Amino acid sequence: MTHLRQRMQEDLRLRNYSPRTIHSYTRIVAEFSSYFRKSPDQLGPEHIRVWLLYLLDERKLAWGTLQCARSALKFLYTRTLKQTWFDQEIIKPKVRRKLPTVWSREEVCALLDATTNTKHRALLAVYYSAGLRCQEALDLKVTDIDSKRMVIHVREGKGKFPRQVMLSPKLLELLRVYWKWRKPKDWLFPGERPDHPLFQNAVRVACQKLRKKLGITKPLSPIKSSGFSYPASSWSINSLSISIRSPLLH
Repeated sequence: MTHLRQRMQEDLRLRNYSPRTIHSYTRIVAEFSSYFRKSPDQLGPEHIRVWLLYLLDERKLAWGTLQCARSALKFLYTRTLKQTWFDQEIIKPKVRRKLPTVWSREEVCALLDATTNTKHRALLAVYYSAGLRCQEALDLKVTDIDSKRMVIHVREGKGKFPRQVMLSPKLLELLRVYWKWRKPKDWLFPGERPDHPLFQNAVRVACQKLRKKLGITKPLSPIKSSGFSYPASSWSINSLSISIRSPLLH
């Protein structure tokens, strides 16, 4: 690890950035440096401009990804290198917001009924019933399910703010079915390694397989949009049959 990368990571940690953001920012800076084969402290605004255009025109990255790259470089130059940011040369891009894709009650029910993997079924039910973001659900621990008060404790939501969300009786019933089968000890949804939660990419792959199985063309990504389907889908979970069938226990 170079001194500059170590210094940047320390600056990010001192400002209480999440481990995910620290990893993302340092990876972006490493890619920027590798593109020009020079240390970032030897590069300037014209290099940043060329690289951002490369990401946009050749790699066809989304505007949100481009904005993340700009933010990482701005942090490096202003916080770690103590330089003035290039506001005139590297202008913040205009954000074009899109309306979220909302799944209907019937579509959410069909999605859950088509899910034969118990863990995936319980995880998707948590997404759509409680309206959690992807990583919020993946970060849940067994002790975060409070069946006495019928709430789910989200320890670190967006912006690292904790909150509590409603736990419906049907969702609790499904989680109990899942727990009896999987018996998770720490993370509610562990990955291949029991001491680590499931990765987002595994969720994305499972969702795309379900989407093809159902023949639905509407985008399916709980990673971004489950919260927007919350009002309709919470009704879906409450009306869902939680009977234990042999295909469910795969």
